[in-house]
Amino acid sequence: MLQLTRNSATSDYHALQLQFQRRLAHGLQALASYTFGKSLDIASTDASFLTRNDRADPRLDRGPSDFDVRHSFSGAITYNIPAPSNEPVARALFGAFAVDVIFYARSALPVNFAIGRTTSYGLVALRPDFVSGAPLRVTDPAAPGGWRYNNAQIAPNQVGPFTMTAQILERNGTLGRNALRGFGFEQLDFSARRQFRLSERANLQFRAELFNLFNHPNFADPSGGLNYTTPAAGFPDGRLTATNTFGQSTALLRSSLGGLNPVYQVGGPRSIQLSLRLQF
Repeated sequence: MLQLTRNSATSDYHALQLQFQRRLAHGLQALASYTFGKSLDIASTDASFLTRNDRADPRLDRGPSDFDVRHSFSGAITYNIPAPSNEPVARALFGAFAVDVIFYARSALPVNFAIGRTTSYGLVALRPDFVSGAPLRVTDPAAPGGWRYNNAQIAPNQVGPFTMTAQILERNGTLGRNALRGFGFEQLDFSARRQFRLSERANLQFRAELFNLFNHPNFADPSGGLNYTTPAAGFPDGRLTATNTFGQSTALLRSSLGGLNPVYQVGGPRSIQLSLRLQF
């Protein structure tokens, strides 16, 4: 067997980026950013297993990047609350308070459906065929977020809108790479702080921070796990089945991001942090 490796992958990114900024004045400053973007590529990483889905013609893998976010918005406001009066006692009790508000929101990331198979090209991840007319996702009040991908068994070799037979195991199906989308994300963080002046060179700051203030649920993308059994008696074309978690989210967003400890990631339940900092 002869294998040829080339640096032929391509990627493109186009975006409209808008920003509003209010400089600090009268104790108030603000910053807001919005991006409408589109990222396309053949492979989004070279450090993962089964990097590209089509080894015969990698161009068939061209589609939305794994990190493609069409809409993204973030905004932040800081306000230094003025003291209620000029009386020394009132200023000592109620002065030097400030609040900070940060809001994040983005549209859903892509979800890819593929089945790892051994072919004449080696180990590859093949995508199933898409069944025209079948709903991609259905409403399900019992599922996280209120919906899931369609996993209805319509035929022995079919799961919902996806089908795969022994005859297509040497090629990719008609379902494109990263053709589906998962859940969006939104979170509002709030903090209140107060500064205590200890001397001309030292200050003590107390801060109370609430992450995900309204406890908005943010779920990880649904699982696209599909299984395919080889042809056997009763199933001459093989059998496509769904995993136990197929089509629905099984965790909060923060648990799926990787990198930092989930406790310090966005996309978790509401949490509160108190801190005391000495500045000198």
